[in-house]
Amino acid sequence: VQLQASGGGLVQAGGSLRLSCAASRRTFSRYTMGWFRQAPGKEREFVAHISWNGGITYYTDSVKGRFTISRDNSKNTVYLQMSSLNPEDTAIYYCACAARQYYSSSQTSERDYDYWGQGTLVTVSS
Repeated sequence: VQLQASGGGLVQAGGSLRLSCAASRRTFSRYTMGWFRQAPGKEREFVAHISWNGGITYYTDSVKGRFTISRDNSKNTVYLQMSSLNPEDTAIYYCACAARQYYSSSQTSERDYDYWGQGTLVTVSS
């Protein structure tokens, strides 16, 4: 599975952005998809994930109520709608695919994901 993330850019604090991640294979629709981010000088961290059919979503506490993950399996695409952005959200955002035959809310570690996109930079100015 190849993943292509897009949609990053420069936005002012309080603004919104929508990230997209397009997958190369239809088998994408069977798997949990996640978003991670890596801020300058920090380790990569989990942001959100969504089950294969979109029925279950899970977020890290810092983005709850501000970010929404969704997917369109007919387009092999997963999205991350980000609102009320603040400078602490500045990071490279990566989409990832957990090519496993199960879903678990504990799939929040990098080791749970098998395929990664190249990342898209989000910069939030104050």
